[in-house]
Amino acid sequence: MKRFDYKATEKATGKSVKGSIQANDERAAGKLLLEQGYIPASIVAHDKDGVLARYKNKIRAKDRILFTRQFATLIGVGLPLAASLRSVAEQTQSKPMKAVIEEISASVEAGKTLYESFAKRPDIFNNVYLSLIKAGEMSGTLDIALKRLADQEEKDEAMLSRIRSALIYPAIILVVIIAVLAFMMIAVVPQVDTLYHDLKKPLPELTKALVALTNFFGAYWWLVAIMLFALVGGLAFYFKNTKPGQKTRDSIKIHMPLFGGLFKKLYVSRFARTAEMMLATGVPMLDSVKIAIGAANNIVVEEEYSKAIDIIKGGKPLSEAIREREYMLPLVPQMTAIGEESGRIDEMLGKAAQVYETELDQQINTISTMIEPILMVVMAGLIGIVIGGTLLPIYSLVTSIA
Repeated sequence: MKRFDYKATEKATGKSVKGSIQANDERAAGKLLLEQGYIPASIVAHDKDGVLARYKNKIRAKDRILFTRQFATLIGVGLPLAASLRSVAEQTQSKPMKAVIEEISASVEAGKTLYESFAKRPDIFNNVYLSLIKAGEMSGTLDIALKRLADQEEKDEAMLSRIRSALIYPAIILVVIIAVLAFMMIAVVPQVDTLYHDLKKPLPELTKALVALTNFFGAYWWLVAIMLFALVGGLAFYFKNTKPGQKTRDSIKIHMPLFGGLFKKLYVSRFARTAEMMLATGVPMLDSVKIAIGAANNIVVEEEYSKAIDIIKGGKPLSEAIREREYMLPLVPQMTAIGEESGRIDEMLGKAAQVYETELDQQINTISTMIEPILMVVMAGLIGIVIGGTLLPIYSLVTSIA
């Protein structure tokens, strides 16, 4: 689908509006606007966004969470859907988010259901979001569903933020290591080579290797840069845009040393928390499990968890269906079994998710603490090699002359 910028007049009020809309072509965009209650004045294909424009127009998680919570509050006090959407749009500071809300509002005013209106933007609202909207709309508990959704998105964003924060410091240390090594190789190693050459002394073997490496990078830096760019770009494309690459990437996540257990807990907590939300909102068991599996956001894990669906269809309880699944941690089926016996399966799934979320938070802090000394040792070792090949030969040379 393509994006079109439009200017139109609202049929009911005569008010001039402008915005953007997704459609297959210009004619389809005009038809969609008419269905939404607008008389199109102009429809222009949106220019392809550059990197900066795409970043500027990106919907941030916190903007979506704020919209969801404000929308839930207004619906909860009895305000009609269209009026709630208009009110939230007026309060929204983010221009990209405001444009999306106005688009949804126009669709609702044209007679579409809330689910149909949200479903037009799957790039912003994922399957979990849309399913909760649909369930809440059908059961009359839309405000409750939206509040649960906002709470869960806040938890997810907070968890991802902690993971990113834990990786920032190691990244800074790596940059420092590379900068120090580059300075030593560029500024110090050539001076040692010149000194030994002037004195007609043979270079030590380690210093020879460092000089050869420095000369190579000095002469062929452009080739190294091209190769690194091609390698990074190729791997990024493979892991992001191809099915085998995505599966390989997701498999690495759950099997990599140190971080594998962290990712497993993240996926299990997502599954349990999403299943809890779905069941509590009235979504049928099978649909809840399917959506919860997709919420894991890991192809390998989803394929393994999906084996439980056929078992549930065969009449087995959820606890039995997920007990033997690889990558499923034991507390979830245990708590699920308790919930099945007590009739509080959603509550038990929520408690299991809470346990793993707490453990995940603790593990992130532990890993962050462990990485620091490991990187320091690596940094000391690499710098020690460079010093051994530069400063020690100089000291040895001075000693021999003296």
